[in-house]
Amino acid sequence: MSVQNNLVNKGDRNKIYFLVVVIAALLGTNAYLFFKDKHETKRFVSVSTEKDRLQLEVEKIEVELDNVNNLNVSLSEKLLAEQNQAREKISQLKIALQQGVLTKEQLEDAKKEIRVLKEFVKSYSEKILKLEGENSDLKTEVDSLQAYVNNAGRNTEELTKKNAELNEKVKTGSALKASNVGITAYKVKNSGKNIVVTKAGTAKKLIVSFDIVPNQLAKKDYHKIYLRVFDPAGNLIADSDNMFQADGQEMQYSSSTSISFNDDNTSYSMDWINPNKFIKGQYSIILYADGFTMGRAEIILK
Repeated sequence: MSVQNNLVNKGDRNKIYFLVVVIAALLGTNAYLFFKDKHETKRFVSVSTEKDRLQLEVEKIEVELDNVNNLNVSLSEKLLAEQNQAREKISQLKIALQQGVLTKEQLEDAKKEIRVLKEFVKSYSEKILKLEGENSDLKTEVDSLQAYVNNAGRNTEELTKKNAELNEKVKTGSALKASNVGITAYKVKNSGKNIVVTKAGTAKKLIVSFDIVPNQLAKKDYHKIYLRVFDPAGNLIADSDNMFQADGQEMQYSSSTSISFNDDNTSYSMDWINPNKFIKGQYSIILYADGFTMGRAEIILK
């Protein structure tokens, strides 16, 4: 009986030992699975966080590239090509990071590409800023040159104006001026002899005499003298075909002649035959030379 009890107790103990081993194995397996799952969860969280960080980096690079392009700079074909390549790479990275779970190797590759992009954007930014600085310096130079040209233009205009004014003064100063202007009425006899008269009924022509004011600026040469005669009513007696320029306008003249001027106090005269009959009253004459009024005089016929 005692032997039988011992056998039973031994069998129960073996069962207990086996159960203990099984339970320990299960506990170990559960612990392994728990820690493995926890590690995988941590790894997934870590990978996911890294992916989000890389997405943010790509977006920052794109913003930096946009900011550089907002500068008012004309890009060369080479810079445009570099920019297009960078934008294409950014687009590829954004698509890759938006996909499902990435492996560690894929994340490492993305990191490398992002580092390359960062270096490119930095270099690209430096090129654009340098180009902007050069453009700014060039614009300053152009503005300075334009200001110089404008100032030179104004100076040239002023100089041209002053020269024109000076030339006009010289022209005015060199024009002949008459002095001692006098008018005498004559009748002409059949013999051709001139007889001084004071009555309109017998007068046939007027002789205008004058001296020239000494003028060192005037040319010692032949000068054309124009005469305008006005009747007592103030009407100009002139042929409509006789035109000349004086005092800045075109006008008709009654008669003209040429004189030789030598600035030697020579006296001059010119005849004018009235194509009409003289009438009583005051006749006025104006002399012109070198485009300016030369002198005036009047005569009264009874």
